[in-house]
Amino acid sequence: MDIRGLTGAFAISQHGLRCNEQIRISPVRLINERNEQIGVVPIVEAMRLSREAGMDLVEVSPMERPPVCRVMDYGKWKYKQRKKEQKSHAGSHVTQLKELRIKSVKIDVHDQNTTVNKAKKFLHDGHKVQFNLMFRGREMAHVDLGRDILERIKAELEPLAKPEREPKLEGKRMIMILAPKAHSAVHAAGATHGPANGGLASQAHPKPPRPVAAVAAQPAAAAS
Repeated sequence: MDIRGLTGAFAISQHGLRCNEQIRISPVRLINERNEQIGVVPIVEAMRLSREAGMDLVEVSPMERPPVCRVMDYGKWKYKQRKKEQKSHAGSHVTQLKELRIKSVKIDVHDQNTTVNKAKKFLHDGHKVQFNLMFRGREMAHVDLGRDILERIKAELEPLAKPEREPKLEGKRMIMILAPKAHSAVHAAGATHGPANGGLASQAHPKPPRPVAAVAAQPAAAAS
């Protein structure tokens, strides 16, 4: 009699579970596809029940005596396990400290925008960003200019980041470290940014005076 499960899974899986004819021991403690305890039955009977259900017989607790077997869709179970593992790996994000170098306090607007855009990408990816602003030669006499540059960058990145280390001079460089805000805070900042732009737009294009004001002005004109 062919007692193989319909999916034909013979080999030991990556999770170390034996399936169908790979199970050699008898009897087994059986749990059916509805998670009901059937009890201790011969392996041949367990195979028959799994075949009638159109599923596989999987040895889920091989160290028990007798071992525990379940009737289940083995392929579907493995798919769910893979999804769980992928989700687990996705959640195990490692935060890194990314460094961006500003070569001089004479940085132009284009280079500053490039630096900010790189920082945005790092912050979106969940990484911290360290800015290293270098002072060359006589630029050490203009430390305040360097601080102003870093403060402007910090203000531009405020919706995404919070300061972990304020601008501080170390030798011939000034260092600032920004850390990403929580995921929900980032989206909240993006949500509030839209209405703010809308407010500016409405100020740039003021609405015409209400008709009521014009009506109120008519008696005055008539009186003159």
